[in-house]
Amino acid sequence: MKKRFSLTNRLLPMAILFISVTLVQCKKEGTNATALDRTVLSADIDSSLFSPFYDSTVIATADVVPDSNDVIVKTGVLTVIKNYCATPTCHGGGVSPTLTTYASISSLVTAGIPQTSHLWQLLTTNDLNKAMPPVSATNELPLVDKNIIYNWIKNGAKSAPDVNDFRPSAMRTLNSGCTSGNCHNEATAVGYWARSAYFPYVSSDTASLAVTNLTTGAISWYPQMVNTTILNQQWNAYKDSARTFYADTLANASFRLYKTFSSRGPLNTYDDIILDINYPKALRSSAGAYKVNGVKVNCKGDYLNSTSTLVSRIDSTLLLANPRTMVWATTNQGSMGYSDGGLSRRDIAIIKAWYFADTNIPDVWKYGINNVGIFKYRKSGNIITKK
Repeated sequence: MKKRFSLTNRLLPMAILFISVTLVQCKKEGTNATALDRTVLSADIDSSLFSPFYDSTVIATADVVPDSNDVIVKTGVLTVIKNYCATPTCHGGGVSPTLTTYASISSLVTAGIPQTSHLWQLLTTNDLNKAMPPVSATNELPLVDKNIIYNWIKNGAKSAPDVNDFRPSAMRTLNSGCTSGNCHNEATAVGYWARSAYFPYVSSDTASLAVTNLTTGAISWYPQMVNTTILNQQWNAYKDSARTFYADTLANASFRLYKTFSSRGPLNTYDDIILDINYPKALRSSAGAYKVNGVKVNCKGDYLNSTSTLVSRIDSTLLLANPRTMVWATTNQGSMGYSDGGLSRRDIAIIKAWYFADTNIPDVWKYGINNVGIFKYRKSGNIITKK
């Protein structure tokens, strides 16, 4: 009896301590927890963060054996929930509700509206007795993981991503990765036009950008239009003229484009990118084949007679056929992605997924005339057509 009483005396304080710690954790009490501000403001959210439900997404146009740029690998909602909520001792075990499937997790959200979704409210409430996950403040979800859940709900809380998930991430990559310095930049294009005397301006409207070649040390100078009023006026007028001309090149001959580019066509905005896809810059800025009122015009009339597209310039796993002549390229054009060295495989796969999902890009630039296919995989030779 003495031994049994002695053992009880030893275990009882430990049991009391365990229960106390558990209650403190579940209520998120303690110095760290009570000081925790779990509020997530709209300014904290990165809407361009690709936020799928599952960690791996094979894109719709993937080859039969997916190539390096056909699969998007990115931490998804299910992994975040499993790491913080659906552990074996909590909502992955005996604690209801079990949060280990798409059906169970999506039942806690209002698709498209994070603020009214029960899951989001639990993750962001400052009522620490209701907050989830019910652990100490040292195990709080980081903002990036909350961001994944927020975007997933905002974009429709789907089991598989679609254009609404792909587009923001693709635009961020193209806008930030391609428009710096002298590259695909509106300021460079309009600055060059100004100094080529295409329209009146004063010297203070432009600046010079120095770009240093890291290999040779040589410095190149590029004009930049810093007057945003003139920049927007001239660039928007140019885009309007391009769209009008290519809508009917015979009726709108006076809109033939005479402006050329000192470097690459701008990709600063979604509108710029759609323009470049529909009417490739190489055709809008080629050697002048026409004259209007005696002025040389630098554009070609057939916008489908192109040997380059946005996707073929980024993804080196694809070969392109000229949509008009159907002559196939024999080598890849992936220089915009530095032959897949400048952009990650995930970035390229997201851009490709967005490209083929976006209804603002005509089918002719995805699958060619009459769905004959203008993109094929280098390794397999399989041609992408509309299913």
